[in-house]
Amino acid sequence: MRINGGNIFENLPENNNDEIFERLLTNENFIIERIVSDGHKSPEDFWYDQPTDEFVILLKGSAQIEFEEGESIILKPGDYILIPARKKHRVEWTDLNEKTFWMAVHY
Repeated sequence: MRINGGNIFENLPENNNDEIFERLLTNENFIIERIVSDGHKSPEDFWYDQPTDEFVILLKGSAQIEFEEGESIILKPGDYILIPARKKHRVEWTDLNEKTFWMAVHY
């Protein structure tokens, strides 16, 4: 069996004007992805409305997640949240001074 690996903070695409969503591992039960934001945020009228639960941990940088009901959470390195399926949310802001690295598990 081949061992795969890498470094979550390395091997970024050259053109990173867009937020990066990269699937690291996927099967029929879950998806693990790396997200890299660089001052990105969700459009004003946009809400994520996902059919699966999502566990998110912020690894580097900072960000604020806003929920449709008005609650918001500021995340710093090491903080994590569980977003239940169909709970509408958006990224209000991400760090303007350094890239923000997230790991998300959809299940």
